[in-house]
Amino acid sequence: MASAELQGKYQKLAQEYSKLRAQNQVLKKGVVDEQANSAALKEQLKMKDQSLRKLQQEMDSLTFRNLQLAKRVELLQDELALSEPRGKKNKKSGESSSQLSQEQKSVFDEDLQKKIEENERLHIQFFEADEQHKHVEAELRSRLATLEMEAAQHQAVVDGLTRKYMETIEKLQNDKAKLEVKSQTLEKEAKECRLRTEECQLQLKNLHEDLSSRLEESLSIISEKVPFNDTKYSQYNALNVPVHNRRHQLKMRDIAGQALAFVQDLVKGLLNFHTYTEQRIQIFPVDSAIDTISPLNQKFSQYLHENASYVRPLEEGMLHLFESITEDTVTVLETTVKLKTFSEHLTSYICFLRKILPYQLKSLEEECEASLCTSALRARNLELSQDMKKMTAVFEKLQTYIGLLALPSTEPDGLLRTNYSSVLTNVGAALHGFHDVMKDISKHYSQKATIEHELPTATQKLITTNDCILSSVVALTNGAGKIASFFSNNVDYFIASLSYGPKTASGFISPLSAECMLQYKKKAAAYMKALRKPLLESVPYEEALANRRVLLSSTESREGLAQQVQQSLEKISKLEQEKEHWMLEAQLAKIKLEKENQRTADKLKSTSSGQAVGVAQEGATVVTAAGQEDASAKAVPVPVHSTSLIGILTRTSDSEAPDVESREDLIRNHYMARIVELTSQLQLADSKSVHFYAECRALSKRLALAEKSKEALAEEMKVASQNNSRLQDELTTTKRSYEDQLSMMSDHLCSMNETLSKQREEIDTLKMSSKGNSKKNKSR
Repeated sequence: MASAELQGKYQKLAQEYSKLRAQNQVLKKGVVDEQANSAALKEQLKMKDQSLRKLQQEMDSLTFRNLQLAKRVELLQDELALSEPRGKKNKKSGESSSQLSQEQKSVFDEDLQKKIEENERLHIQFFEADEQHKHVEAELRSRLATLEMEAAQHQAVVDGLTRKYMETIEKLQNDKAKLEVKSQTLEKEAKECRLRTEECQLQLKNLHEDLSSRLEESLSIISEKVPFNDTKYSQYNALNVPVHNRRHQLKMRDIAGQALAFVQDLVKGLLNFHTYTEQRIQIFPVDSAIDTISPLNQKFSQYLHENASYVRPLEEGMLHLFESITEDTVTVLETTVKLKTFSEHLTSYICFLRKILPYQLKSLEEECEASLCTSALRARNLELSQDMKKMTAVFEKLQTYIGLLALPSTEPDGLLRTNYSSVLTNVGAALHGFHDVMKDISKHYSQKATIEHELPTATQKLITTNDCILSSVVALTNGAGKIASFFSNNVDYFIASLSYGPKTASGFISPLSAECMLQYKKKAAAYMKALRKPLLESVPYEEALANRRVLLSSTESREGLAQQVQQSLEKISKLEQEKEHWMLEAQLAKIKLEKENQRTADKLKSTSSGQAVGVAQEGATVVTAAGQEDASAKAVPVPVHSTSLIGILTRTSDSEAPDVESREDLIRNHYMARIVELTSQLQLADSKSVHFYAECRALSKRLALAEKSKEALAEEMKVASQNNSRLQDELTTTKRSYEDQLSMMSDHLCSMNETLSKQREEIDTLKMSSKGNSKKNKSR
């Protein structure tokens, strides 16, 4: 590449040098011619100066002669003046003399007249010669100035060219030095390339021997082990599962997603356009709120009201087509069955457009027939009617080509594979035509809306509706332009991806074979997934022994803990029984207490003396009922304490019988203390539950974060697997390219040697030419 660039550079420099040399020759000739012209003009100027001097001398002589004649005339006039008085005195005597004087006078007069005429003629010649001389002198001076200016310009051009030649010579010398350095480096690289080629030839020879041995081995295995060749017949080969191209599937899914977004925008724009058109019919040219609209517009509005049932399926069909393209499938025209559904939905929408087109044209004609319709508005309506016809025709053309693309998935002989590229190209042309039609509609409708807004009967509702229709048309134009450019950018990829299919065959023979191939692909993927199921890791022997010791120790401790739990459960059951027993005792004591209280009240009414006895009996009954647990206790003067559910009761001697009210206070205090204790335990339990709830909430957050990190790691793993597959593909391609480069290196080296020899010859010629130019410039 470097040698080719140098060769081209030197060719350009040689061409420029030859051009400059030719220009230099031309400029030399021009300078020589101008110098010759200037010399001739100088000689002419000298001749003119000489003739001018001669004329000036003649003029001077003539002026001197004229002065002499003038003096002579004056003398003659004086003599005449003197002779006249003398003649009067001697009239009689001087008749003869008068005759003589008259003759002399006539002679003088004639001579004077001749001299005057000659003087006048000389004056005229002198004036003409002077004017001619001045004119010639001015011309010669102007011509001399122009020639001097041109000579200066030529000299400047010559100086510039000499400078340029010197610069080019210096540049060529520098380039020569650089080229010599590059030639040396290229020679070194050529030597290295020779060594590399030798090594590559050795490697190629080894690879060739290895591949030939492998080929013989594989051919022997195929001949011995393979029962039949399923790639020989295209019908059988179509059932083979092709190599999975994940990058191709991801690219097709991405393209389908972009197409889905564009179709959604297009569907939205079409819905808005039809809906706002329906609203416009209701308010113009006749407002339905004031007067009834025509039956034609009523029918047109009814049809437009049904637009969603025809436009929405387009989006649904494209969505189903996008969902059918997954990473695990093989996406070609024979497997895209959902394209037929989208084509059917597009056909139904075109039927809808055909149905509303006559009503739309008649509605525009009705607007033109209105009294307020101007000529400009009528022209815009006619243009819009033509645009609507073009829009329907473009949709029909687009549906035709999409229907052709849907044929390979339903009818095997509907479309030949050789026509796929032309159909895709025509789809792109139809989309560009749709974009052009929408631009015309947007332009004409904006002009129409501007004219209608200037009408005196234009309402705010009409202006708003026109703005909405115009915005929907602009959105449709933008959507059509995006989808047209998108298809044009990807049409080459679509054409190239049509060959994706079984090897050594023309492709999928029929939709049935394609469906069978996809089923086989799913089975093969499931089988490979089952084979790639990881085995359970085995535990090393030493680790298993250590785990067994831990397990035995844990089982022993577990048995001890189980015994402790059993004992604690028995204790809890006994305590529960005692609790129930003492609760029953407390209820009985309460009943007895009520009976004794009733009895003491009755006795207090009868006599006051029996009160003390009743109180003593009551205290005795309470002590016996509450102290059955300590029945063997002796009555001593020291107080005895008994712990039970009722509380602590203090027994004293019989002489010191407690009072009823003090006993009730003790019971009340006990229960209050018990309530306080239970409330504190309840608060402690609540605080523990809040703490446990906070811990559970923190754990749930940590779990959510762990799930997110798990998803991120899964995505990273997916990206890493994609990069791995990409690197493997690049490795295979680099291997192939390296093998191709090895075969091309020898040819390239030969061509480099030839170019180096040519460059050396060119450098020598440039040296010679630069030396010759330098000598010529020095001589100049």
